[in-house]
Amino acid sequence: MKNKIIKTRHRDIRTPFFMPDATRALVKGLSASEVVETSVRAMVVNTFHLYLEPGLKVIKRVGGIHEFMDFPGVLLSDSGGFQVFSLIHQNPRMGRITDEGAFFKSPIDGSSHLFTPEKSIQIQFELGTDMMVVLDDCPPYSYSKKKVKEAVQRTIDWARRSKEEYDRQVKKRGLNPAKKPLLFAVIQGSLLKDLRRECAEGLLAIGFDGYGFGGRPVDNNGRFLNDLLQYVANLIPDDKLKFALGVGTPDDIKKCHKMGWDMFDCVIPTREGRHGKLFVKKSSKLSSINISNSRFSSDISKINPGSKLNVLREYSKAYLHHLFKINDPLGARLATLNNLEVYSLLMRDLS
Repeated sequence: MKNKIIKTRHRDIRTPFFMPDATRALVKGLSASEVVETSVRAMVVNTFHLYLEPGLKVIKRVGGIHEFMDFPGVLLSDSGGFQVFSLIHQNPRMGRITDEGAFFKSPIDGSSHLFTPEKSIQIQFELGTDMMVVLDDCPPYSYSKKKVKEAVQRTIDWARRSKEEYDRQVKKRGLNPAKKPLLFAVIQGSLLKDLRRECAEGLLAIGFDGYGFGGRPVDNNGRFLNDLLQYVANLIPDDKLKFALGVGTPDDIKKCHKMGWDMFDCVIPTREGRHGKLFVKKSSKLSSINISNSRFSSDISKINPGSKLNVLREYSKAYLHHLFKINDPLGARLATLNNLEVYSLLMRDLS
């Protein structure tokens, strides 16, 4: 696939790229400088979580989310919609969705809040991210076609309101084209291709810098949605960025890159690392191992002898096995570093 050079407020970045989830302004267990050492160029932060805690006041006080995290790379903020809607779908007593926006109770202290398309954009401007995602209605795959169609129409309406608020914020803040964040909309429609097309056409008529795949990339039985991801990729013009939200296994990233997707984010490399799963690159092949397996208890080979990071070149798999066995947090840190570096190498090989 033809790769693109994307210019953002903080740095240029070449596609394809993978963004680990720094949901609450961190990759668990790692400092920003350690993340940078793994050659990660971009991360995703979560509007919903940062709005609730620590709140915008403290982030603004230090100059924005980049300064708060001390991360020099590209930051994309998601709208917070997936988290809000998951909260409500799992427990209807926690809120409700209307055409105005999403009313919800904070899972932290029970306080009441309203997320509108406009408010989500306002929060993201206050964070100061390089890329923003508009608020969308993300229905479960179990919904009826009627309910999915309502969610698609709401997604298009909210995208229009988000774009209008984005333009107001750009004008209010006096941002020139080089300082404007990139804006993404999300194509919803559940498993129904006709509604995916309807949503895509509505969003393309509004106009955004990029478009994402809405909903989980697997069905309710855990099967990867190859055909649907290809279909949605084909709906997006090639001169626009294509964001495969939630796609995160190495094999799935490779498949989606061939389909035309440019950007990826997922918790897989970091979450799996914290649970002892290490991704290993040998020649051009990627595989995984479970370092907690007893066969590594006496394996004195290095975690990754070809790593740029001293700790991965110096410590043995037996030592890492030992750290997980005694539940020391250093084990999770080393495994996370390993996985992020392997993913960075994967993206380099695809570019």
